[in-house]
Amino acid sequence: MTDAYIYDAIRTPRGKGRADGSLHEVTAVRLSAQVLDALAERNNLTGHAVEDVIWGNATQVMEQGACLARSAVLASNLDESIPGLSINRFCASGMEAVNLAANQVRGGAGMAYIAGGVEMMSRVPMGSDGAAIAVDPSLAMDRYFVPQGISADLIATKYGFSRDQADALAVESQKRAKAAWDDKRFGKSVITVRDINGLEILSYDEFIRPGTDMQTLGALKPSFKDMGEVMPGFDKVALLKYPQFERINHIHHAGNSSGIVDGAAGVLIGNKEFGERMGIKPRARIRATAKIGTDPTIMLTGPVPATQKILADSGITIGDIDLFEVNEAFAAVVLLFQQAFDVDPSLVNVNGGSIAMGHPLGATGAIIIGTLLDELERQDKEMGLATLCIASGMGAATIIERV
Repeated sequence: MTDAYIYDAIRTPRGKGRADGSLHEVTAVRLSAQVLDALAERNNLTGHAVEDVIWGNATQVMEQGACLARSAVLASNLDESIPGLSINRFCASGMEAVNLAANQVRGGAGMAYIAGGVEMMSRVPMGSDGAAIAVDPSLAMDRYFVPQGISADLIATKYGFSRDQADALAVESQKRAKAAWDDKRFGKSVITVRDINGLEILSYDEFIRPGTDMQTLGALKPSFKDMGEVMPGFDKVALLKYPQFERINHIHHAGNSSGIVDGAAGVLIGNKEFGERMGIKPRARIRATAKIGTDPTIMLTGPVPATQKILADSGITIGDIDLFEVNEAFAAVVLLFQQAFDVDPSLVNVNGGSIAMGHPLGATGAIIIGTLLDELERQDKEMGLATLCIASGMGAATIIERV
């Protein structure tokens, strides 16, 4: 197999995912095009420089519909001879784009790819595409479907995580994100989003709430308690699948769950010959990739079996991993990962995560791979693992190694 290398990784800042968010005026196609243009300019990509653009997004309707990847290529300065492929693995779409591109390179199907993803949650709301697992009673009832927030609280119930533990993780995420921005740790990767006149729209993650503490979080009501216990009563559905529990402990709220934001990210992946031809040096090798299906009711446990699978497949041990990025979809997801592998929390999400900066669904997988690479370089470490939970019960993971 040919080695697949990461040559560059960039992202946009994350804008608040609502009408008054700074990126709301930008479409998914235009935001994606800015990422593609930045990668092309930074790496002198001209002509048919890459085999394909593989782009993830989770809500593939309206202006995010059809083949958004091809539209983004045509909206960018990339050569029109470069095709585009849109993919959807929900929250891991950006990671799956990177993994798919890497495995294409490893298999000899082209020398280089651009991979990543986008989500404009202020413009195309989550769930607006409809989903069979949620709206088709014959499937939803058979699989004991519940919304993700109920699943997160079910994880907390099953594995014994308290509200205080979840809130403490959230406070730490905010603290680390602020420190990372203050220390300019994202300076290598975050591009400034500009309007058609070249004027700056956004240059920083605007979702961060650095004043967050245990007291402010303690005042928040659990977000999923009413939908679980009252109407429509999803707790009863979950407890049909997990009858060993008398009730679900609702610990998650807006402050210890991932934020709704807009954003995009891209990664330039190629083989050794590509780098030599372009005169650019690789930053990391993609050592392994993995994906797996899990129980669709508890839904969000995927990072644990995905990590177990990627370690078993690659022969790498958990002790070989220097740093971890575990997407903070909900606090309990990260707590479960740390518990399962007895990982030092100081090695997980060193610069904060989606609780502090937001989770632009289709982009997050590519974002955390780039963040992991930057931090490995900053700390002069060698190997990192990134992983996400995924809607409807899946998990994905990627291991990268600096070169």
